[in-house]
Amino acid sequence: MTGILEHFLEDEKLMQTVSGRMRSSDFTFQINSLNDRPPLPVSVINAQIEIDGGYEGMKYLSLIEAKNSISDDFLIRQIFYPFKLWSNKIRKPVKNVFLTYTNGIFHLREYVFIDSENYNSLILTKESKYAIRDEPITTALIQEIQKTIPIVKEPALPFPQADSFARVINLCELLSEKEILTKEEITLNYDFDIRQTDYYTNAGRYLGLIEKGKSEQIAYSLTDLGKAAMDLPFFERQKEFIKLILSHKVFNEALSVYFTKYTAPAKSRIVEIMKRSNLYNINSEVTFRRRASTITGWINWILESVEE
Repeated sequence: MTGILEHFLEDEKLMQTVSGRMRSSDFTFQINSLNDRPPLPVSVINAQIEIDGGYEGMKYLSLIEAKNSISDDFLIRQIFYPFKLWSNKIRKPVKNVFLTYTNGIFHLREYVFIDSENYNSLILTKESKYAIRDEPITTALIQEIQKTIPIVKEPALPFPQADSFARVINLCELLSEKEILTKEEITLNYDFDIRQTDYYTNAGRYLGLIEKGKSEQIAYSLTDLGKAAMDLPFFERQKEFIKLILSHKVFNEALSVYFTKYTAPAKSRIVEIMKRSNLYNINSEVTFRRRASTITGWINWILESVEE
């Protein structure tokens, strides 16, 4: 309805014509081997596939694989098998799109298989991010929050070691849907190792968004503050996240340096700020420097929210 798909796909008069579970029919392809060995031949006989959305326009059939979580990777099969099925059925070119949605952002990536017979031949040819919203986040708004937000006492919790604030938000989104997730479920959903799960759940706890419980297994859920934040409209929710971050002295001062110098503060400058911010249980220079990357990552997320 907003025209996002037509704009990204460079097509018009889109109709959803393909979706759901179906059979792949029969086809063959090659998949690369390790250690410079010859490619391996693979035969597919009527495998089950699932297409989240297939939109046919005047020029293309565009097949979309959609996820509501952020991951560093995805299974090529999820776009390759539908591509093989429908490129053998119709004359129109088939576009392959991987879509992730989190925190009001639609992130679309288009992939092309250079060799339609080679599973590993995909390349990323285009990507764009879209959002639907009424009000923009501005530099002036962020500066006002930074100057007026009351500074809170540092909690007796591990200082965050979670460089991607987008993933912190996405974890809150998953908890908003599922209510309770065990450590193992979070680890599997994100393809994390256990340490990364600890890093991101502790980041949510540090901001007061997530709480940790234990019955038979360690599990996490949203706090009342977290539930209230996730129920806000997008613009208000972004402001709430910015307020929660900047209510901590170390992030507030690091952002102040950015606005003063018009450039990101050096890691050594961030470490100086950290050392006088009474952070919980950080004692070594190595730990200070390791945690400094989280401060940089979260400040960058705030600045990237600006839409001027």
